[in-house]
Amino acid sequence: MTIKEIISVLEEMAPLAYAEDFDNVGLLVGDAKTKATGVLVCHDALENVIDEAIAKQCNLVVCFHPILFSGLKKITGKNYVERAIIKAIKNDIAIYAVHTALDNHQYGVNKIFCDALGLTNTKILIPKHSFIRKLITYTIPENAEKLRNALFNAGAGKIGNYEDCSFNSKGIGTYMGNENSNPEIGERFEFVESEEIKIEVTFEKYLESKILKALFKNHVYEEVAYEIYDLQNTHQNIGLGMTGELENPMPEKDFLLLVKDKMQADGIRHSAFTGKKIKKVAVLGGSGSYAIKNAIQAGADVFLTADLKYHQFYEAENSLLLADIGHFESERYTKNYIVDFLRKKILNFAIILSEENTNPVKYL
Repeated sequence: MTIKEIISVLEEMAPLAYAEDFDNVGLLVGDAKTKATGVLVCHDALENVIDEAIAKQCNLVVCFHPILFSGLKKITGKNYVERAIIKAIKNDIAIYAVHTALDNHQYGVNKIFCDALGLTNTKILIPKHSFIRKLITYTIPENAEKLRNALFNAGAGKIGNYEDCSFNSKGIGTYMGNENSNPEIGERFEFVESEEIKIEVTFEKYLESKILKALFKNHVYEEVAYEIYDLQNTHQNIGLGMTGELENPMPEKDFLLLVKDKMQADGIRHSAFTGKKIKKVAVLGGSGSYAIKNAIQAGADVFLTADLKYHQFYEAENSLLLADIGHFESERYTKNYIVDFLRKKILNFAIILSEENTNPVKYL
C-alpha cells in the first residue's frame, strides 16, 4: 500500500476542500508514491513524535495540527518546526495534516467533543458559506433518468439528511446545427423543436470537475447546454463549532466539573456564573473566541472552547457561561477518532496511536 492510497482514505474522512482558506492541510512532507510501512497518528508532529515513528517503523505521520503552517525561508534546525521537518526528511517519513478539514466535518472535531460530553441533537454552530453550487442542464426525456443518476453518483443532489435531490421540469428546446454539427435529433440546417427535461441539482463546489465529467459522459447531446451558479445558502452539515443538548439540565459548576472530568482538563477558566442551569451547550475545539456571538445567537447556556483572552470573558454579558478548557484538551480525542477510522478502512496494516503527549501547556 502506498502513502497515496492511505491519503485517499484520509480524504474520505476529512476532504481537503472542507479546510479553511488560511490553513495548511494535506501532505506536508514526503512522496505520496512511497510504499507505506505504517501510520503513526498524533496531535502534533513534533521531533519526539518523529522519533516515535522511527522506533515503530512508521513512515507516515498523520497529525491534527500542521507542523508547517506559515512559509519557511530557511530550514536550519533553529526551532522546533525546522528540527521536526529535518528529522522527517532525513528518515524518509511523510507528514500529513488534517486540521480544519476535520474541524469543519459534521463527524469531526466538534462532534467528537460533543460525544465525549454525551450531548444529543447536535448541529453545526457556524455553517459554511459559499460552498454550494447549482447545476442546470437540459436533455431529452429518454436520457433524463440515466443522466440524473450519473450526477447523483458523482455527489450531486445531497441536501442535509437527504440525497438524490433534484428538480425536473418539462419544456421545449430549439436548435439548428451548422455544417459541422451532428445532432442527436434532426438533421444539419434543420430547425428542431424537441421536448426536453430541465434538470437542476446542487453540489458541493469541490465536486465540480467530477460533476461535469459525469454530465459530459452521460449526456446524449453533441453540445451539452448547462449552467452553474454559486448559491448563498449555508451548508448545514459543514462548518465550525457545534451545539448539542444535555439529557438533563445541570447547575453550572456541576457541568464544568463534568467537562473537566470527561475532557481530562487540569484547569478551566470561565466567566461569571449566570445562575441558569446548563441545557444547551456550544463547543468549538481549539481557538474559538470568534464564535462567542454565534454561541449567544444559538441560545447556548455555555460555550466551551479555548485560548480566550482576558477581555473576551466580558463578552459573555451574563447571557451565557464562557469556559476555556484548554486548546489541547478541547481536541483531545481527535487522534483516537482518526485511528479508529483508519483501522476500519485499512485492515491488516499498522495504524498506531502515538503515545507522546504534545500538549505544551502545563499546570501547577
